[in-house]
Amino acid sequence: MPMNVPILLTWARILIIPFFLGLFYLPESALTGHGKNMLAALLFLAGAITDWLDGWLARTLKQTSSFGAFLDPVADKLLVAAALVMLVRLDRADAIVAVIIIGREITISALREWMARIGETRSVAVSALGKLKTASQMTAITILLWHDPLFGLLDLRLIGTALIYVAALLTLWSMAYYLRMAIPRARARQ
Repeated sequence: MPMNVPILLTWARILIIPFFLGLFYLPESALTGHGKNMLAALLFLAGAITDWLDGWLARTLKQTSSFGAFLDPVADKLLVAAALVMLVRLDRADAIVAVIIIGREITISALREWMARIGETRSVAVSALGKLKTASQMTAITILLWHDPLFGLLDLRLIGTALIYVAALLTLWSMAYYLRMAIPRARARQ
């Protein structure tokens, strides 16, 4: 297993998860509700930034590896799934949204594995739509974790809820796109 800066950032994204989740289990005497929201959002945002940064560094520093290519999407999916489960528990996101997003991630991961086995990995390579989906999810989740009004004016709960529904729609659209690209190639290989 190679160790380099991009892979260390990916591991850091995984290690962030118990910390941002654990904040919500602290007693109010240790940290106020606003403090929990703010720290959780900032930790999640740090994880979201490393999602972009580790890939950029791997390409720039020519430190790409098959292990890094495996671990990066796993870290991304763990971070998003953990945050969505917490948001449902906190009643900040609907369970159906979490099921759509997590279900899509499982489906596309399985599809990528299947396509790799038949030598058609390129048909499910990350697309611009997939990157837009990820950006919308990360933005919506960060806002929903923050939850409190921004500057006493912006209702982040309303904005975050709207964005998470946009993210769910993009999630379904990107899943349809990947399936549409992969299924004909899979059928041709049978």
